[in-house]
Amino acid sequence: MKALQYRTIGAPPEVVHVPDPTPGPGQVLLKVTAAGVCHSDFAVMNRPAEGFPYPLPLTLGHEGVGTVAALGPGVTAVQEGDAVAVYGPWGCGTCAKCAEGKENYCLRADELGIRPPGLGAPGAIAEYLVVDDPRHLVPLDGLDPVAAVPLTDAGLTPYHAIKRSLPKLTPGSTAVVIGAGGLGHVAIQLLRALTPARVVALDVSEDKLRLAREMGAHEAVRSDSGAADAVRELTGGIGAQAVFDFVGAAPTVATAAAVAAIEADVSLVGIGGAALPVGFGQLPFEVSVSAPYWGSRGELLEVLALARSGAVSVHTETFSLDDAPLAYERLHAGLIDGRAVILPNG
Repeated sequence: MKALQYRTIGAPPEVVHVPDPTPGPGQVLLKVTAAGVCHSDFAVMNRPAEGFPYPLPLTLGHEGVGTVAALGPGVTAVQEGDAVAVYGPWGCGTCAKCAEGKENYCLRADELGIRPPGLGAPGAIAEYLVVDDPRHLVPLDGLDPVAAVPLTDAGLTPYHAIKRSLPKLTPGSTAVVIGAGGLGHVAIQLLRALTPARVVALDVSEDKLRLAREMGAHEAVRSDSGAADAVRELTGGIGAQAVFDFVGAAPTVATAAAVAAIEADVSLVGIGGAALPVGFGQLPFEVSVSAPYWGSRGELLEVLALARSGAVSVHTETFSLDDAPLAYERLHAGLIDGRAVILPNG
């Protein structure tokens, strides 16, 4: 089969032919109908050879949907032909966090060498994908594969971050979304669907600010040195009750801190590598700072239900598997509005 692999440290990913996989006991083989391209893949590919965490070659893609093509021995929870989405942050299934459905916070994944597809395990940008356990599959129930696949990360991750802050997003409150790209433009829709808060979007790109307005942002502000003052002015000097930074670089983290109100939540979702000092006098009183990761299995079901209701959708641009390297080039250049989706069997 064809697959997009990261094969050499520092080199771009390439489309190669690899043996067709077969499911082992308890596993499921999917024929991939759509796979997402994510900025976090660059965080993997930009790491130096020393201390690189995964064996190479690595098939990329941690967002995947497909149809069940074959079942390993002992699998009865799904049937061949089922259309499913893949829950990506695989865990052990038995620790206290996994028992809550929070496999994104599995307590034993590192110890047991369990890795998500595309982030250590073979990923979804391939014609076929082996899923380690049927519990990591969620029915699509009529959702289009292209529309659904970004929701497994670009939908689930902001949903998980926003859900924590819902009690603070009451009438008259303000939520700030920093970065209106793949995750941010979904976060705007989620905030509009789930809260009465005013949504202020920040980005450096005029195209993404336009997308933010289309997705329902009440205000769209250029993310520059004047952004914090603009948000403070919009909020009468109070600041925002919840701030979601989907970039995580030093300038955006500084902005997140500068626009936070007293008792605000600041969620650093982006993996730009910056940190936010926390301590008395560093931030307004009782600001809570978190660095959430992905989301739970139950939350993925909730996100897909929101999509079926029409409350959230993802702006997508599709590519063939042969053109998958081009998708990464365009994403890296900031030319993708929303999410790039690969059609491995399209």
